[in-house]
Amino acid sequence: MEAFVIEGGRRLSGSIRPSGNKNSALPLLAASLLTDQPLVLRNVPRIRDVAAKRQILAAQGVAFDEPGANVLRMQSGSMPAMDPDPELCRRIRTSILLAGPLLARLGHVRLPRPGGDRIGPRPLDTHFQVLRALGAKVEITPHFYEARTDGLRGADIFLEEMSVTGTEQAVLAAVLADGDTVIRNAASEPHVQDLCRCLCGMGARIAGIGTNTLEIHGVPRLAGADFTLGPDYMEVGSFLGLAAVTGSELRIQGARPQEHRMTRIAFGKLGVTWQDDGDDIVIPAGQELRVQAGPHGAIPKIDDAPWPGFPSDLMSIALTVATQAEGTVLIHEKMFQSRLFFVDKLIDMGARIILCDPHRAVVSGRSPLFGESLTSPDIRAGMAILIAALCAQGQSVISNIEQIDRGYQDIEKRLAAVGAAIRRVSL
Repeated sequence: MEAFVIEGGRRLSGSIRPSGNKNSALPLLAASLLTDQPLVLRNVPRIRDVAAKRQILAAQGVAFDEPGANVLRMQSGSMPAMDPDPELCRRIRTSILLAGPLLARLGHVRLPRPGGDRIGPRPLDTHFQVLRALGAKVEITPHFYEARTDGLRGADIFLEEMSVTGTEQAVLAAVLADGDTVIRNAASEPHVQDLCRCLCGMGARIAGIGTNTLEIHGVPRLAGADFTLGPDYMEVGSFLGLAAVTGSELRIQGARPQEHRMTRIAFGKLGVTWQDDGDDIVIPAGQELRVQAGPHGAIPKIDDAPWPGFPSDLMSIALTVATQAEGTVLIHEKMFQSRLFFVDKLIDMGARIILCDPHRAVVSGRSPLFGESLTSPDIRAGMAILIAALCAQGQSVISNIEQIDRGYQDIEKRLAAVGAAIRRVSL
């Protein structure tokens, strides 16, 4: 088992570049099953979740090589008529995205319940809705999901919820379906856009990319493509929070500032500011973080919503930043009922937080934090704890960092390069 040992209370400086978008990489890897031609993906993060997805696909007959740093070339040849490995599939949430491509190629798929972060119930109803709408027969058992079809057919689908993976499932299944598909109430996050644009490069016909209505004209086959993933905007938001709480000046390179307009609004409620410089974001040093009261002195609220709302994956970061801002703020996590269950770790470090219920926490800052021995419960909470440790006084030890490694590539090396006192050790 490995851990991070962190000496907190240091200011950082310099430039840092976000990795490729984890949530783009995982569905794009599944897209390799839709063609027998080479698919080249660039800016792919080297993280545990990507490695697990590669293992699953390799067992399905996908050949991989790495012609360059963070570059994957993959080719799906003849596919074995076998179920994906259950143990591998249970490691990651997006194993469910094999369903659409395997149905399109083989007409049959059997998958176990997927893994992923334990942040509350994450039902798969939307996935079953779209597969059934496209002509698949779906059987649900206590441990497996099985679907069959004699040919997927286009449909007009209104999604029960604006689910990211549900939308991706619908897109992956519909691009080779017979006829036209309209997906309404679709998710439109940057990684959904990446998937659609890559598929268009492979010959798919998709209109409405970036909106909540996608129109897909099914094609008989797809070719290969060469596609570059966008930056991970969750990493960008994490680095914004890190710079703010440590009083550091950081330049986040290739950050795509246009993707962070809502983050600017949410973090702005805590007094965080930055400047856009072309495609970079520059956070000034020594910011005085102060909660910005609402009209008539009302306590402000930071809440999450589907894109272009404030991302749920940044709620843990926002809560950590709030501990370092003078004043009181309500953090309202609407989408997942266990996302906030890591706050006890921040309280152990000295934060003043009242967890009202599974969805709401009141944070009263500024609270000086001190080093502590901690455990990372999931990817995003792990990063939030890491940020808290970097601004705390004294030494912190974070164990179970495999959770952080699932989503952040070489994070300790990149943070050390801008002055963080962090090292990886074996316990």
